[in-house]
Amino acid sequence: DVQLVESGGGSVQAGGSLRLSCTPSGYTYSTYYLGWFRQSPGKEREGVAAIYSGSGTTYYGDSVKGRFTITLDSAKKQVYLQMNGLTPEDTAMYYCATSVWGQGTQVTV
Repeated sequence: DVQLVESGGGSVQAGGSLRLSCTPSGYTYSTYYLGWFRQSPGKEREGVAAIYSGSGTTYYGDSVKGRFTITLDSAKKQVYLQMNGLTPEDTAMYYCATSVWGQGTQVTV
């Protein structure tokens, strides 16, 4: 079974940075899309960033462009979300997802 495990969340002051990691396991495809999403209480789930492992093509939500960067370590099959310039509006549970969803990691600013 495919599983995704997120890590790297925590509490940070406004203007600070965090790096989230997502580690897929049980994934047999050589290429895949993987995205980061977030959701805070009372709000809809929002797409934050995504990457295609084959070409490295990336996508960013408008609210995080210029502040967040998604990268892929192909050897480790880990996907990272570097978050800089964090604001209280970035406070949410962050999930990585491909064909399945991870359990989420909390980010509090």
